[in-house]
Amino acid sequence: MTEIILNLKLKSNPNNVAEVEPYIHHVFKELSLDESLFGNMLIALTEAVSNAIIHGNGSDENKEVNILTSNYADKVCLRVEDEGKGFNPHNIPDPTAPENLLTPGGRGVFLMQHLADKVNFYENGRIVELEFYFPN
Repeated sequence: MTEIILNLKLKSNPNNVAEVEPYIHHVFKELSLDESLFGNMLIALTEAVSNAIIHGNGSDENKEVNILTSNYADKVCLRVEDEGKGFNPHNIPDPTAPENLLTPGGRGVFLMQHLADKVNFYENGRIVELEFYFPN
């Protein structure tokens, strides 16, 4: 059974990334989530929203980023959708490769993949879904 908990729409202004933390606090309050998930969810969602605003929508305030939270019996899913053209998540340079260590940026997808239990990309990368399983 899936229950939609929260939905947040943001204009594509990089300053709106600051809305992610209050949103996550609200999600935790509504779902009574285990605090051990908080840091990973906050950082992964912040990266996804930042990428959607800056790279997906090109910081165009006429475009929106939609965040949708779904609750399942064993996990919570955070879905971030932008209005951009998408990208191929398999073509991102490895930020841990020696030639990329000093490159600014380029670590968002890497962080999402290491902080969430599962990351899925849909519609050519325009949608990213972050899955976090509840601790036993």
